Amino acid sequence: MRTIIKTIALALSVCSVATAQKHEDVQVAIDLKNVTNDKVQVTVTAPKLDDKTTTFYIPKIVPGTYSSDNYGKFIDDFKAYDKKGRELKVEHPDENSWKIADANKLVKVTYWVNDTYDIEGTGVHDIFSPAGTNIAANDNFVLNTHGFVGYFEGKSELPYVLTISHPADLWASTSFIDEDTSNETDIFKSPRYPDVVDHPIMYSKPDYTTFTVDGMEILISVYSPGGKVKAADITPDMETMMRAQKRFLGAINSTKKYSVLIYLTDMEKPDARGFGALEHTISTTVVMPEMMPLDQLISTLKDVVSHEFFHIVTPLSIHSNEIHYFNYNTPKMSEHLWMYEGVTEYFANLFQVNQGLITEDEFYARMADKIAQSKQFSETMNFTKMSKNILESPYKDSYYNVYLKGALIAMCIDIQIRENTNGEKGILDLMRNLSAEYGSNKPFNDNDLFADIAKLTSPQVEDFLKVYVSGDTPIPYDEYLAKMGVTQTIVEKKGTPFLKNEEIPYVTINKDKEIVLLPVEGNAFMDTLELKTGDIITSVNGTAYNLDNIYDLIMTSMSWKDGEDITLKIKREGKEQDVKGKVVLPTEQVEGYHASIESKTKLKEAWLKG
Repeated sequence: MRTIIKTIALALSVCSVATAQKHEDVQVAIDLKNVTNDKVQVTVTAPKLDDKTTTFYIPKIVPGTYSSDNYGKFIDDFKAYDKKGRELKVEHPDENSWKIADANKLVKVTYWVNDTYDIEGTGVHDIFSPAGTNIAANDNFVLNTHGFVGYFEGKSELPYVLTISHPADLWASTSFIDEDTSNETDIFKSPRYPDVVDHPIMYSKPDYTTFTVDGMEILISVYSPGGKVKAADITPDMETMMRAQKRFLGAINSTKKYSVLIYLTDMEKPDARGFGALEHTISTTVVMPEMMPLDQLISTLKDVVSHEFFHIVTPLSIHSNEIHYFNYNTPKMSEHLWMYEGVTEYFANLFQVNQGLITEDEFYARMADKIAQSKQFSETMNFTKMSKNILESPYKDSYYNVYLKGALIAMCIDIQIRENTNGEKGILDLMRNLSAEYGSNKPFNDNDLFADIAKLTSPQVEDFLKVYVSGDTPIPYDEYLAKMGVTQTIVEKKGTPFLKNEEIPYVTINKDKEIVLLPVEGNAFMDTLELKTGDIITSVNGTAYNLDNIYDLIMTSMSWKDGEDITLKIKREGKEQDVKGKVVLPTEQVEGYHASIESKTKLKEAWLKG
């Protein structure tokens, strides 16, 4: 018996050593201290691999972008090594994969990563900036981790350990928890590859604030290359907004930390140019121009960040198998973008009227604008089919409609539920119930969602989904709004001085790079200052403008208010002159909505304020 016990003990000891040598995690080292030719080196220590060959992947596509971006094209000098440091044979069959021979001997792979920000607009790629990467040695690193870290075939569900060496004066903004206390190394642990991708990191000189909302820690981190904007400038409005969001959401609380990483781009050098944000379940990356006036920046951030924050509801708490087990190189897309993006966008508007941040009329104007814009896309396109095939033509060209018609679908479902329950329940109750049924670790089957929603709501909601979402019938928005006592009317809308309908410019550029006014009749701003077609604008309020900074002029003009003093220098028929006066913003008459049926007031109040 003792011999047997000793034998078992020895066997267990050997087994223990063997297990320890398997490295049943993926260890990644990223070196931000030794940047070479604007590239960063990454070393990935492989787990034990038994097959003769394996494939290492860098994502082709990531959740939230719904476009094929091929991050592998930014990888150089990929090499694979055995334990003696000898190179293994590697084939590169496509932009995003490397096939490694003798994989059972593999110890590590190394490669160099190029960034995307400083080559935007050069034709190399079309990556949306918030999904891109930045490498600015000793100054700023935007690590959207899908651009730096890959995965071995069949091993994406293994734990990951990221070790990042960085300059001592740069600090990591992220929802990851740093498990190293030194000034120049961060260690982040993650249960699986999708969780790695879900945690962006921004390294920069510390400029951040934190606050807590109902047990959730919020981090606001800002990188402003010229130092024009500080996190403290933004935080009061962000805190007011996010507290309002949490009051609106109520019991839904899917995370203990949420990070907002804001990168402000320098418009005077090669840098990020795609403005907006990319969703992550417990953080968001935001890219905006540094030169944007602060009040306009804050206003834009309210809309952008509120949308991204509501993703803690969906897809974080409610998502399908296609999202939970996302394949980054040969993805299968879900049918339900109307929910992931549409419900989220609707909430980002509804909560503002619900919490008194905007008026009812402002909410109606936003919905009217979405209706008008959505009609630029096909009104008969099957929305679930579009979602399932969003990477392919003609559906990919309609992606933006998920923020328009998708939000309107959510609005109509909300209205239908309110009508069915006499105002007692709405779509937020539905999402809470779906969250309780599923949650972040229990995905649903795509084909089951409509039936699940029907069980929680009514046959009328199920009919709506079948006819207008998975069908090809245009949605009768006026009929649904009328259920809440809201009907069509003509409203006056404030415009901007240099853009008609916020799209068509009133200016052009001549051969000398000067800004020239196009026909301006009917533009109250131009008429009040007696500006004429052909006038050349050389400066506004002491700032000179031409082709090089015309974007600055347009952005600045969007923050002008009626009655403000303004001074322009112009050239008319070759002669310079000063023009002084008051800002009078142009207006236009557009189709809109207003509350007009008094008998529906109680139901409308439940819809907007309940």
